[in-house]
Amino acid sequence: MQLTDNTILITGGGSGIGRALAEQFHARGNQVIIAGRRKSLLDEVTAAHPGMHSAVLDIEDAGAIKAFAAQLARDFPALNTVIHNAGIMRAENIQSGNLDDAEATIATNLLGPIRLSAALLPTLMAQPRAAVLTVSSGLAFMTLALTPTYCATKAAIHAYSQALRFQLRETGVQVIELVPPAVQTELMGPAQASNPQYMPLSEYISETMHLLETQPDAAEILVERVKPLRFAEANGGYDAFFQQLNGERH
Repeated sequence: MQLTDNTILITGGGSGIGRALAEQFHARGNQVIIAGRRKSLLDEVTAAHPGMHSAVLDIEDAGAIKAFAAQLARDFPALNTVIHNAGIMRAENIQSGNLDDAEATIATNLLGPIRLSAALLPTLMAQPRAAVLTVSSGLAFMTLALTPTYCATKAAIHAYSQALRFQLRETGVQVIELVPPAVQTELMGPAQASNPQYMPLSEYISETMHLLETQPDAAEILVERVKPLRFAEANGGYDAFFQQLNGERH
């Protein structure tokens, strides 16, 4: 992926990894559009970074995605990159029988990127070069039992990314999967942002941008801290790692 001279849409760009990526790409001179549900957060980011654009998007709403993509193509005809970062992560008690969190997670984390990719592909494929960046998780490869649907959606995003990459192999659209470890954001609440066991956000973004720059043809962007999760199955240590990760939650 080329890191300059792009027009980039970043979903979930009002906070966390999405905001940090938006700031990095904006600093490199790209035209950046951040999207999310909360206009107040989007306004805060764009006020701090003159020239950055924003748009409200409810990623769970299929109809809203179609209208959003059509408007985006009109407003930013040079759009050549989308970063599917919007996501939610919620603890679930499967035995409760309540599926509200599971259904919201699937709509946001999985159906959202699938629908938005489909809606934006005509615009992306019209560009000389383009990129789709999906954000999965180390938990796509190692399940945290506390958040079953989150892990399932991220595993599905990994599979979808592979299929999308293969189907677009003869086009100018590159498909890159970002695979974060546990990062200090507020994905599961304010306490996560200061959890010393998690990777500081600034370190994650710095290493990720370095990898994007030095490995422009990479299919997966893997910071060092996520590799034990990513390769646990291949290395033969999955079962022990799973017990270690989930032992206190049995």
